[in-house]
Amino acid sequence: MPAAFLGHGNPMNALERNRYTESWRAFGDAVPTPTAILVISAHWYTNATAVTAMPLPRTIHDFYGFPQELFDIEYPAPGSPDIAEMVADVVKPTWVGMDLDSWGIDHGTWSVLRHAFPDASIPVIQLSLNAFKDFDHHLELGRKLAPLRDQGVLIIGSGNIVHNLRAIDFSRPDAGFDWAQRFDDAAGEILRSSPTDVVRLDGHSDFAKAVPTPDHYLPMLYIAGLADATPLDVLVDGYAAGSLSMTSYTLGLGTGLAVPDAATGAAELPDGFPTLNSNL
Repeated sequence: MPAAFLGHGNPMNALERNRYTESWRAFGDAVPTPTAILVISAHWYTNATAVTAMPLPRTIHDFYGFPQELFDIEYPAPGSPDIAEMVADVVKPTWVGMDLDSWGIDHGTWSVLRHAFPDASIPVIQLSLNAFKDFDHHLELGRKLAPLRDQGVLIIGSGNIVHNLRAIDFSRPDAGFDWAQRFDDAAGEILRSSPTDVVRLDGHSDFAKAVPTPDHYLPMLYIAGLADATPLDVLVDGYAAGSLSMTSYTLGLGTGLAVPDAATGAAELPDGFPTLNSNL
């Protein structure tokens, strides 16, 4: 089964049709039908390593200030306690807790899946990001997930390589600051050649601006670990509001995936770009 890191950006992408959402749709059309989808989302950044293990996960609207239409979205995919147990088993001796009722499917997951797999029929589980672990731990945990691909599990990391909400510039809706482009390019060079080396990018001169908090960066490390020595391929690239990189990568699909252009062009940000919760 292929895998992917998807730069999810603004929650409004869940409602938009643009070149990024079209790329997610193309990715979903290109992969074999998964037995389940495991998502490592930037928005489940917590104090432990856990996996959702409920049979019917709820749709979480973990933001505020957006149009009601966004809050009305439901992604009623089933969960899979069996796949959750498989995740916990494959990464041993790393301990993974079984979350039976506290989380569900957050917008880092459903904002991309409603484009890639709109019928919501495939079981979806999430793996949390343990805030107390370093980059090497997350990279290695991604590597340990590799056997799941042989069981038909589609693994997706959902975040943004460059994600700095404090630096957002509404006058640059589809452009990136110089520092954002430099860091995104540096990450891309590594991911397209020797993915696991990306863990050392914390020494890059633009790291502090590009990654002021690790939550959106960490999901990429899981896909890099999963890839190991296999170069990743760019699915789509670009920027939003100066300080968000929308670059996405695939593993195991090659470079021939056709991504249709949407008439709406780049992602549009709502007026005033509301303040999101601290988990973002």
